Amino acid sequence: MAERTARIGVDIGGTFTDVVLETGAERVSTKVLTTYDAPERGILDGISAVCAQAGIAPSALTQIIHGTTLATNALIERRGAKTALITTEGFRDVIEMRTEGRFEQYDLNLKLPDPLISREHRHVLAERIDAAGRILLPPVDAEIAALVETMRAGGYESVAIGFLHAYANPSHERAMRDALQAALPGLSISISSEVSPQMREYERFNTTCANAYVKPLMAAYLGRLTGRLAEIGSAAPVFLMHSGGGIIDLETAAEFPVRLVESGPAGGAIFAADIAAQHGLDKVLSFDMGGTTAKICLIKDKAPKTARVFEVARSYRFKKGSGMPISIPVIDMVEIGAGGGSLAGVDAMRQIRVGPESAGSEPGPACYDLGGSRPAVTDADVVLGRIDPGNFAGGRITLSAEAAGAALDAHVGGELGLSRQEAAHGVSEMVDETMANAARVHAVENGEDLAEYTMIAFGGAAPLHAARLCQKLGIGLLLVPSGAGVGSAIGFLRAPASFEATQSAYMRLDQYSEEAASHVLQALSVEARGFVARCAPGVEIVESRRAFMRYVGQGWEIPVDLDDALSAADLTERFEGAYTTLFGRVVEGLVIEIASWSVRADATLPAAPPPQSALEDGAAQGTPIGTRTLFDPGIGGMVEASVFDRPFIGQTPLAGPAVVVERETATIVPTGHSIRAARDGTLVLDREDTA
Repeated sequence: MAERTARIGVDIGGTFTDVVLETGAERVSTKVLTTYDAPERGILDGISAVCAQAGIAPSALTQIIHGTTLATNALIERRGAKTALITTEGFRDVIEMRTEGRFEQYDLNLKLPDPLISREHRHVLAERIDAAGRILLPPVDAEIAALVETMRAGGYESVAIGFLHAYANPSHERAMRDALQAALPGLSISISSEVSPQMREYERFNTTCANAYVKPLMAAYLGRLTGRLAEIGSAAPVFLMHSGGGIIDLETAAEFPVRLVESGPAGGAIFAADIAAQHGLDKVLSFDMGGTTAKICLIKDKAPKTARVFEVARSYRFKKGSGMPISIPVIDMVEIGAGGGSLAGVDAMRQIRVGPESAGSEPGPACYDLGGSRPAVTDADVVLGRIDPGNFAGGRITLSAEAAGAALDAHVGGELGLSRQEAAHGVSEMVDETMANAARVHAVENGEDLAEYTMIAFGGAAPLHAARLCQKLGIGLLLVPSGAGVGSAIGFLRAPASFEATQSAYMRLDQYSEEAASHVLQALSVEARGFVARCAPGVEIVESRRAFMRYVGQGWEIPVDLDDALSAADLTERFEGAYTTLFGRVVEGLVIEIASWSVRADATLPAAPPPQSALEDGAAQGTPIGTRTLFDPGIGGMVEASVFDRPFIGQTPLAGPAVVVERETATIVPTGHSIRAARDGTLVLDREDTA
């Protein structure tokens, strides 16, 4: 008989910490408010709650998979370690000069994020390696020793080392690191040739600085977490979700914490991809709306779209180009400051604005009655009847409808002469249109037509807004999976142990060496497989390979999937196919070149527990548990909606307007829509109108 597993997924969000426990086919979950001062306390509270629900002791847990915003928040709030940068002489100011790109070309007062490491903490070494990896100027031992003493005198907790073209030859970075480790054994050190061995020094240096900046913080946090788990009797191995959509062990997470920056959203994308596979859907728009942000991701052929660079700490309301680029493998998604806690107000032009500032969990939206006085999206949802104030978060939190309405009156309605309901509708429409516009832009940038897509909605706030978002985007089919309110945490339990190794190795196809290409890919394969084998020893590992290619003279590359065929003719054919998909045609007469390579290794997963079965057709199905007055934006007024308990939605369609309630969220079914349950328990909303 197979040993019973008890696996836990934990997602620390900006407002709630979600905890999911799976024991075989059984699943229990909870939400607790995120404890900012000590995130591990919220985790322990959540684990205790789900273990009590399941009737098991923490000592019975077999695996804990964790995603966290701790690294992201440290970068945004500048709460990292005292960090120094050592770089090539002449390149001290690269992280401050950035690139020539300007996201607002004509704004003379453009405000960009300050570099993580200020100029007085940036130091240089006279050394030089060229783009082919040849040593042009070897470092002098005396200068290395002098830098070691500078680091000692500066009292630094962490050091980032980034030399020019170190991705092609890391010997100088390693020499500097070895000297620091020998003299200062307690110092945390990050080198660019290991953190992000890719061309483009600004992105590489910035990524290495970010890794060094959060490394001591993450190491301390992970140490506290494992210590607290041991105190409650759990010896279960802990794994971390990384931004590329897989899990890594504690050792790797502590060494490369920058890979955890988008761990929570990545779990959500994996959750949506798993649902897409179960339902045989090839084109899916993943919509994850929590307490602080909303995330949108395109999923094609059951796999999320990935990228090599993303931004954190954007200074212009989540505007692309205004943040710090992080050059690591990541699931490609759009993140918008539009969550349940996003604050609303009226700007100088007397227009309603929502986000990106969030009420978080402390003090939270006004309806939490914990000291917050400004209205948030959640307050609007309470006023519009989407949230039952007496049954929020499974009844554990009682909301104040009067406090929500008073905040809207004071900050929106009173400013614009609107009724309470009109103010709430305005806030809701503004946040929905912000999300819809972000989805449209993301689809256009990727050459996709959203009318061909199905939406999968999850996160505590997404099912409240998803149907309206589908109306705005012209999407006809919406799925709300079981456990939607804690979807990212469930996604952690569906993620394989994985690691993507990358390396810049420049090759032109008119001077191409298949042997050299094979050598690069083999080295990357060994690196990626080594990380995965540590997480999942003895498990079969599968690989996927990519080259990042462009025409000579172009400034950016496109990803091209590879197989075992590596001839120049094969690479040309694959590149031209990918280029045509993106841009509609190839460019005749230009030489093709490869800038970088990647190999991703994934451990094969055991079969997921069977999905929850939908209620069979029968007398109990479709019986409402009550009614609720609900605002329907499609008709612009309040309607009387039937309220259903999710377990009693069967496979026979029920017409809206309706509200389907469950422990962590509620699904709004507008007029002109119907709702039913698929065989796996997923709610399916079909749109019958074109409003």
